[in-house]
Amino acid sequence: MAVKTNFSENDFIAILSHYDLGTYECSDPIAGGTVQTNYFIRTTEGKFIFRCYENRSKESVLFECNLMKYLKDKNYPCPAPYPNRSGEYVGVHLDKPFVLFEFIEGEHLENPNEAQKKQLIHKVAELQNLTKNYRPVNKQYRWNYDVGLCADLARKAAQTVNTAEATANATANASRKLEWFHQELANLSLPKTLPKGICHCDFHFSNILFKDGAFAALIDFDDANYTFLTYDLATLVDPFIKSFDWDSWPRFERGANVLDFREARNVAAEYGKVRPLQLVEKRHLFDVFKLSILFDCVWYFSRGNADDFYEKRKIDSLNRLGREGFMEGVF
Repeated sequence: MAVKTNFSENDFIAILSHYDLGTYECSDPIAGGTVQTNYFIRTTEGKFIFRCYENRSKESVLFECNLMKYLKDKNYPCPAPYPNRSGEYVGVHLDKPFVLFEFIEGEHLENPNEAQKKQLIHKVAELQNLTKNYRPVNKQYRWNYDVGLCADLARKAAQTVNTAEATANATANASRKLEWFHQELANLSLPKTLPKGICHCDFHFSNILFKDGAFAALIDFDDANYTFLTYDLATLVDPFIKSFDWDSWPRFERGANVLDFREARNVAAEYGKVRPLQLVEKRHLFDVFKLSILFDCVWYFSRGNADDFYEKRKIDSLNRLGREGFMEGVF
């Protein structure tokens, strides 16, 4: 159960006393999710989602609420945040920010069909169309995915490994991996003309609700931030063969061809039907995709030996192909 902060009936009664959402009836913790604490709440007025943010500042949560309100006002399918009687969207309980969100009927699909996958891709493109001119509030309080943030997080990840393991081998391994990491970041080409806006940055089917087979809502904007508009597309365009994964990559010889662009071309084509890409975006999707892999490397920095590990194999494969080869493969 992903509940890190427990809320009692009296806690919810006290919180709801500041809202015009009815009288508290019951609540149930939500088992899904790995970071924040979520509850279903039922009142005399209906059902709501309560989210307590375990590791976010109030300003960071305000970024999220303002974004979701903006999207909801544009009829984008996502939950609306509810203000309290003072017009505030973010409350604080035990020094942790919380929000009450609209409950949307739907289910998560583990194995979506092709039509449902296309709906997701179209909604990704629609999100970027809506946010390309959006001016976010409290942007500086989010992790905005760029080279500088990636380098900073990698340094901190290496320090964490050194502190946690405190052995000569672990320190040397983290140092070599960090050196490789900085070299790969330096090789990225991300021109200032690349359009930026808001990306969700966690388009996984566990964050999608379907109802009667149709896309009902995108939820969990916890990782949304101001970055390159093609970042979400990059995370959906995966040209690596299915059998090449984090737990199977050692079975492949170094230099083996692990790329297959057939599905990646289909994803890019569907995306382009809703949001046609500029030439600069097509040319540098290669670099944004590599940046997304390097962020994955940050999240799993302690995994693998610096000489040969999963994310390095992926980057090596892309480097052998090159930017022009990647562009030709996708488009």
